[in-house]
Amino acid sequence: MKKSILSIVAIASLVFASCSLSDDDNTPVTGGDVTPQNLAGNLTSDLTLKSGIAHNLTGALLVKDGATLTIEAGTTINALAGGTDVYILVEKGGKLIADGTAANPIKFTSSATNPKAGDWGGIILNGKAPLSRQTGAESNAATEVKNSILFGGSVAADNSGIINYVILEYTGARIDDEAEHNGLTLNGVGSGTTLSNIAILNGDDDGIEFFGGTVNASNILVVNAKDDMFDFTQGYVGTCTNLYGIREAGYSAVTKDPRGIEADGNLDGKSTSDINQSNFTVNGVTIINNNAVKTTNGAESGGMTDGIKIRRGATATITNAYLALGSGAKFDDVVDLQDKRGDANDKTSITVNANTANGLDIKDIKNTVSGGATIKLTAATSGGADKSVFTWTGYKF
Repeated sequence: MKKSILSIVAIASLVFASCSLSDDDNTPVTGGDVTPQNLAGNLTSDLTLKSGIAHNLTGALLVKDGATLTIEAGTTINALAGGTDVYILVEKGGKLIADGTAANPIKFTSSATNPKAGDWGGIILNGKAPLSRQTGAESNAATEVKNSILFGGSVAADNSGIINYVILEYTGARIDDEAEHNGLTLNGVGSGTTLSNIAILNGDDDGIEFFGGTVNASNILVVNAKDDMFDFTQGYVGTCTNLYGIREAGYSAVTKDPRGIEADGNLDGKSTSDINQSNFTVNGVTIINNNAVKTTNGAESGGMTDGIKIRRGATATITNAYLALGSGAKFDDVVDLQDKRGDANDKTSITVNANTANGLDIKDIKNTVSGGATIKLTAATSGGADKSVFTWTGYKF
């Protein structure tokens, strides 16, 4: 539905303590030893990266159970433009402590001369928190990008570390149509983990995706995600506060169904009878699409499929939401609660706030009784996320 504005339902030395790498998981190691120019392999004990010097991620770096990777405020990590072969994966029991400050954020970026989306695979945190699953089944699942490594469990308060005042650029490498890297992937991450003040810019797939878990997140900025800005699935039950997603004018790199928010109760609708399906809260969210639709030979391109899509057994409470379109831009549906699969067990529901003073058109809400979807509209109190908290990123809104 086209509207100009819709307001509705964000080291010179490398210091380390007894750091070692092993190849027990058949992970490629480029050169063997850890050096400032070669962060790759299996990290089995604690490692600290000092600020003031650029460090190089040259392959897949797996932080193993019991190990902690600490990155000082102000540090830059340059990732080799190796696509799906270059990423950081923190396994269950491992930790990433990337605790920057507004004055000295931590940056992960591409080392390419002309960087682009998909240059490297981003950050993956695996935790021990619960997932959606069949009754009686273990709360475990395979990591999408490396099936031999599991995530999930029964420790709701599990702690995978801290990501605070961190910028992630040019991430999201694709494996195939069924598996890909996001900017930040959260697999069964527990509520003991701190996620705040994160900017994810120019990624090839989703900006941030939650696969189950209980972790809370605040102040998340996503700019020019090729697919979904914010994705929730597989039993996620946390709270996200102040989410801001924007697609800039002229940004044409999109997938077939990009969305502002996409939520599934279970994993991709494959287990409609799962217990513990997604039931999460979003407090304050802005979704802006400024990219005008192009028409070539009668076919449109460049639009966003949905502003908000809640489906497949997910329950979402979304308050203080603001969605807007620039000139010529489009959401096929502003809010879509309909599961195209029409699963009999789909019990999707959503509560959103709408600022009716700005002319919300109920026809922009796709809501079907047959799909089990419901929506409740109440008066919003303000206009979505607070963008002033992202001043530290340097992004010009």
